Amino acid sequence: MSIVPETPVAVVAVGALENNIASFANRLRARGVGVRPHTKTSKCIEIISRQVDAGTVGLTVATLGEAESLVAHGFDSIFQAFPVWAGTPQRARRIRDLHEECEYLAGVESAEAAEALAAAVRGTRRALSVLIEVDCGMKRSGVAVHDLAPLAERCSDLGLHVRGAFTFGGHAYASCDAPPEAADDEVRTLAEARDALRSVGIEPEVLSAGSTPTALHSARPPVTDERPGTYVFLDRQQVALGAGPMESVSLFVLTTVVASHADGRFVLDAGSKVLSTDRPSWLDGYGFLPAYPDATVARLSEHHAVCTTSGTRPRVGDVVALVPNHCCVVVNLTDTLHSVDYLDPTADLTGQATWAGLQTWSVVSRGANT
Repeated sequence: MSIVPETPVAVVAVGALENNIASFANRLRARGVGVRPHTKTSKCIEIISRQVDAGTVGLTVATLGEAESLVAHGFDSIFQAFPVWAGTPQRARRIRDLHEECEYLAGVESAEAAEALAAAVRGTRRALSVLIEVDCGMKRSGVAVHDLAPLAERCSDLGLHVRGAFTFGGHAYASCDAPPEAADDEVRTLAEARDALRSVGIEPEVLSAGSTPTALHSARPPVTDERPGTYVFLDRQQVALGAGPMESVSLFVLTTVVASHADGRFVLDAGSKVLSTDRPSWLDGYGFLPAYPDATVARLSEHHAVCTTSGTRPRVGDVVALVPNHCCVVVNLTDTLHSVDYLDPTADLTGQATWAGLQTWSVVSRGANT
C-alpha cells in the first residue's frame, strides 16, 4: 500500500483502463476492423504497450515529436494522422529519419505537401507511404472526394506510395446525438474514396476512420481500421456522447477543497493549469464530481476551480475525485500519471488515503507538439 501524492494529481485506475482497452479491441476485432489507437491521449508507454498487447494494426500520432518518442521506445508502425508538412530543412530531416527507422505513414491533403514529402525522402531505399485525408463533414482539413483522384495520381507521380485514405468525423462532438450520423459520414466518405482511388488504378489497403464516439458506429465495410484515442480513459464528454458509462472512466484528477462557503461555493486546487478550459456547449461546468453529483464546477482560474451546489458540500481539506471534461488535455498538462489498481471516485479520499499498486508513469511525449 502506498500514499497517493499531493493534489492536484492525475490518477489512472488500471482495472478500468485495461477493461476499456480490451473491450474496444474485442468489439472491433469481432467486426473485422483493426485498431490504430491515437496515442496523443495518453502519451504514456505503459498505456500504449497495453494497447499493443490487446491487438493493433499500428499506432497513430498527431506530431513528429510524438512519433519520435514512440520510435525511441521501440514502436515501429506509426501513422501521423495530420496534413504533414516537410517544407523546412529540419522537418524534412526528421521525416526522413522516421521513414528510415520505422514503418512511417504520413497524412497528406495537398499537392504542395506531397511534393515536400517526396523531396524529404528522395534517395531513400523505399517509397514513403501516405494516406490521403478526405473531409467527411468536419470542415477542418482533408480534400473533397472529387479532388482525391488527381491528388492520388500526383502523389504516385512523385514516387509516394498511396496506401489509401483516412477521415475524421470530428463533427460527432457537435451534440450528444451527433455520433451515429457522423459515423455514417465517415463510412460513406471512405466508400467514395475507395472508388475514387480505384478509378486511377490504386487499390486501397487502408481506409481509416477516427474518433472514440464514432468508432463503434463506423466499424463496418469499407472501413479497415479505427483511430480512437480517448477510449482508454473516457471522460465526461465521452460519457455524454455515449462512448461508455461513467463507471468505465479510468482517469481522475484528485483535488483538495481549499475553501468552502455558506452560500454553497467551494473551491478546489485544480484550476485551468490542470483541467484546461475545455467545455462543449452541451455540458455545464468544467468537470464532474462523482461524490457530489449535484455540484457544478462553475468557473476556473489558473489554480482555482470554483464549484457551486445547493446540496451537501465537502469540507476544507477534503480530497475529491474529479472526472475531467477532456482527458487528452489533462494528460498534456502534466509530466506524470499516477496509477492505482482501483479507485472509487465516490469514496472518502481524505487524509492518508492509500491504494494498492501505486506507480508513477511518465508522460513521455509531454510538450512534443512540433
